[in-house]
Amino acid sequence: MTKKMIKMLGRRLWAKLKPTVITDLSNTTGLDRLGELNDRIVELETLMASMNRSFRIGLDSVQSEIQLDRELAHKRIFLPNVALANIEANGPFLPYSTCSAADFFHPRYGQICEMLRHPHRFHRKLWEWVFIVHHLQISDMLTDGRRGLVFGVGHERLPSLFASLGATITATDAPAHVGVAGGWAQTSQHSQSLEQLRYRDLVADAVFDQKVSYQVCDMNNIDKELVGYDFVWSSCCFEHLGSIEAGIQFVINSVEQTLKIGGIACHTTEYNLSSNDETVDMADTVIYRKQDIESLIQRLRERGHEVKPFVAAPDSHVLDFYVDTPPYNSEQPHLKLWLGKYITTSVGLVIKRGK
Repeated sequence: MTKKMIKMLGRRLWAKLKPTVITDLSNTTGLDRLGELNDRIVELETLMASMNRSFRIGLDSVQSEIQLDRELAHKRIFLPNVALANIEANGPFLPYSTCSAADFFHPRYGQICEMLRHPHRFHRKLWEWVFIVHHLQISDMLTDGRRGLVFGVGHERLPSLFASLGATITATDAPAHVGVAGGWAQTSQHSQSLEQLRYRDLVADAVFDQKVSYQVCDMNNIDKELVGYDFVWSSCCFEHLGSIEAGIQFVINSVEQTLKIGGIACHTTEYNLSSNDETVDMADTVIYRKQDIESLIQRLRERGHEVKPFVAAPDSHVLDFYVDTPPYNSEQPHLKLWLGKYITTSVGLVIKRGK
């Protein structure tokens, strides 16, 4: 911003000085005017340096005011103390398919955060992990002897947690060049080794080494040897496969290629709250509409699989109406966000392989 303003003013100054400089050059008969022209250049450079300092001071002042506004805005957002919420532990938990503020107040949500050794936050990414843990647990998947497979693992804590509960986990992520090109490596959303998945506050080294393995996998071309698993999951990954149809095909393949009959798949992705017509359908990040989710569920059921019904959560709490905007702040509520020109949240799918 500062450079653009300086360049603009510099052009204006040059426009005023140009006729004089040209006249001086046209009238010169040798080196007798070089000293005078050099003095004028030095004066111009001094003036530009002074302007640069002035604009930097002004810019710093503006940035300070913006930061203050952000801090004040954050203070105006009341984040309730979930410990004071009067919600019965035996009440319904995660009754909807999309992220809802009500989920964060349920005692079960806090219990799963404790299992993950993760602080309680009003953040949809944490909601996705809780969604996956909850549905795998109630399906009796997180026990001794079970085998699980994760796609696009990033730096998730789930493999360590599941290993501590007795399951054997194959963790996979995209090839390194994909993680770097997509920017995932820089934001801890891409892993390249087993060590990036080791969380010693969740599982002992010996158990982790025995129970967790890592390999590279292209989600658009699942390795043929990844078969016979009791459960499979991914957290906000299949929207990055290039198109809506590519993501849908991945979900179908993850069920039919990798799971045993009766196995469970849990997947989360981006959900369009703004429109059931317009969306991003081909890009590095696509956004699934209600019609896309319902179409995927129908296709899975037609192929003989059981799918938990899709029910969008009603907006019933003030935090459901808060929309986070770039640059996203991890300390602020992040249940809904502004992504391009759409408001989005997370949606979860639970599928049981039928045949």
